[in-house]
Amino acid sequence: MKTILRATLAALLIGALSVPAQADEIEETLQMALEAYQAGDINAAKEEIDYAAQLIAQLKAAGLSDFLPEALPDWTRAEPQQGAPAMMAFGGGMTASATYSRSSDAIEIQLMADNQMVTSMAMMFGNAAMIGSMGQLKRIKRQKVVITQQGDLQAMIDNRIFVQISGQSPIEDKEAYFAALDLSGLKDF
Repeated sequence: MKTILRATLAALLIGALSVPAQADEIEETLQMALEAYQAGDINAAKEEIDYAAQLIAQLKAAGLSDFLPEALPDWTRAEPQQGAPAMMAFGGGMTASATYSRSSDAIEIQLMADNQMVTSMAMMFGNAAMIGSMGQLKRIKRQKVVITQQGDLQAMIDNRIFVQISGQSPIEDKEAYFAALDLSGLKDF
């Protein structure tokens, strides 16, 4: 048990030291966890480790928004109203979104990573019969995408990042925004 807790503390500390933003709070939390552990207060140590893990996950979630493309020519990009383009998704994982507009057209791009819903969607994308029933199958930049009957574009990147592009705009515009995504970067995220 002590070996596992020490390994967890070490892994979180190494991860925290490699990320400059919020590093002070993460370092302080990990230090409090270590002190609680050394004092024999396992419950407090676990609580601090869990909190540090949440802070690190928030930092990673903020990085997901970096993969939202800039506005294409003649379009403008707006972040979500909360001002936080990325956040932890319900049930774990991360989400990031942005809205793009041009005259009467509007597109929303949503990225979801590493959560239970994405896992379920990955199973659907891996099943030929199910994906065929979702809509028209197509490839963009060598990536399999589905154009749903509602006109949304959906894709699963590396079986762990779900991309949905929706809104009141022709499918060609949604395809152009999908093509603007950094797909190789998303795979490495």
